[in-house]
Amino acid sequence: MTGAPARIREAFDEAGVTGRLHALDIDSGAEIGVDGDHAVVTASVHKLCLLVALHEQAAAGRLDLTEQVEVPVAERESGPTGVAAMLDPVRMSLRDAAYLMTAVSDNAAAELLLGRVGLDAVNATTARLGLTHTYAVHTFRELLATIKEDAGPGGARALADPYVVARLRALDPARTNRSTPRDMTRLLGAVWRDEACAPEHGAAIRRLLGLQVWPHRMASGFPFDDVHVAGKTGSLPTLRNEVGVIEYPDGGRYAVAVFTRAASTAATLPPADAVIGTAARLAVEALRAS
Repeated sequence: MTGAPARIREAFDEAGVTGRLHALDIDSGAEIGVDGDHAVVTASVHKLCLLVALHEQAAAGRLDLTEQVEVPVAERESGPTGVAAMLDPVRMSLRDAAYLMTAVSDNAAAELLLGRVGLDAVNATTARLGLTHTYAVHTFRELLATIKEDAGPGGARALADPYVVARLRALDPARTNRSTPRDMTRLLGAVWRDEACAPEHGAAIRRLLGLQVWPHRMASGFPFDDVHVAGKTGSLPTLRNEVGVIEYPDGGRYAVAVFTRAASTAATLPPADAVIGTAARLAVEALRAS
């Protein structure tokens, strides 16, 4: 596996990003990393931590996932997907909110669930699982508020300015929600081995991650009908992340976490998205050849 890290770094360089990666064979424990212990900004990847905490509380009887909740229009968190993009009041179950949070990264659904679970409970869950470098500082609403505040009067248009982007607290792992690629593969491994929570809840989490709709990052590296990719993306200005599990028909299961930051401030940057799949494929191929 000595050549794989070099090829992965080369792929990151060609895509114009700084990349961090960790990949883990869930069953054998074999691993490969490129700055895998480097602190990274999780962005919406932290919704995976919230999802696990939600199911942990459900397993303990502290909440009912079938409970119906109202999501009013007033004070609804903004976003381009799910309830966050809807114009009218919505009523749904907690588990359906978890689906929207996971499959389309719905910010309003995530904020609703975080209001029920609590930031302290999310951090307690990651601590219980031994994720010593994973910590949530902000709710998702608070995180987006820091971007608005740091961008200043120029608003969203100011985020095209590299000097403005450089001062965003949301891009500094010392001041926002954070983890490491190794912590994230450890979390995914625990979910796939039913160590994170009770088996029926682990199965529910795996189902939701498998329903994620975005094919342009990790899944793009595995365009095969018999290979299944389940994951969670995360995005902020210049940041494109995804963590997930790739399952092969021979039973191989590989947890991969890729976190990138682009030199360009462009909102649309296909090579930066695609390199997540390329890097994941290179890592998994190295693990399978070892």
